Amino acid sequence: MQHIGRYFINNKKLSILTIENICKSYANHKALSNVSIDIPEQSIFGLLGPNGAGKTTLIRIINQIISSDSGTITLHGEKLNREHVMQIGYLPEERGLYKKMKVGEHLLYFARLKGLNRVNATKKIKTWFNRLDIPDWLGKRVEDLSKGMQQKVQFIGTILHDPKLIILDEPFSGFDPINANIIKDEILQLREEGSTIIFSTHRMESVEELCDHIALIHNATKILDGRKEDIKKQFKSNTYSVSHKGKIIANENFTEITTTEKEDGKLFSKIKVKNTDNPNELIKSLLNQSEIYSFHEITPAINDIFIDQIKGGNRE
Repeated sequence: MQHIGRYFINNKKLSILTIENICKSYANHKALSNVSIDIPEQSIFGLLGPNGAGKTTLIRIINQIISSDSGTITLHGEKLNREHVMQIGYLPEERGLYKKMKVGEHLLYFARLKGLNRVNATKKIKTWFNRLDIPDWLGKRVEDLSKGMQQKVQFIGTILHDPKLIILDEPFSGFDPINANIIKDEILQLREEGSTIIFSTHRMESVEELCDHIALIHNATKILDGRKEDIKKQFKSNTYSVSHKGKIIANENFTEITTTEKEDGKLFSKIKVKNTDNPNELIKSLLNQSEIYSFHEITPAINDIFIDQIKGGNRE
């Protein structure tokens, strides 16, 4: 058994949150059906799915806003209970700010609710405002802030009490590209500092950039989960992109799929390998036929996998 710090055992990250067979129904609508997911510690976990899939219901159950009909959730091996609320930071998609309050007073109020005393809360608020380069916002009223500025305040309120588990539902809503990148950097830094982030979004480019693991929920059921890179490999088509000079003819190792000509006279081809276990044979065949400038495997984007699975693609 191998231990590296507190996060690994047998070279595998420990789970901070274990969700087992969670079910939830509203009248005649089934919101979640036997959903089971392990959230690895110190990871960014993408919780994905189309509108109405059940993501928000699951998030609300984790936050103990609502209860499941059946199933169990454990946090650090303990059955989820009210005391765990202090270890969780939750940024909902909807704004949860009191518009008439001043920003500093608002954040102090919520920090106190999470167990911080006034002195520590005030210190942390000032630290985060300086960290995000917004020190002059403390005296502003919430209603005077733009949508993006309000989202930044709400993000600070989510992480002020140093939660070990952070749940972010569409955290980039309302942000321009510059501020979105600032928050992305902070999310990555929070992971480096030991936090685990559950990240729910429809922006697949953010999933590509940030997430270590993902789970896909559709029609109340989990249809896919695992390490992001493993899932991308699972759905790869054994297709390679090649830049070259000289015609390429298909043989026993590969099939030429498409070829286009570039402005400098080079050719660009997408080639599918027949022997998936030995791409080296493809390289040898190509070198015998053409002058090769670049060669790399094409892996599917998370967005492509998402669309394929939601539309009823192969889920085996």
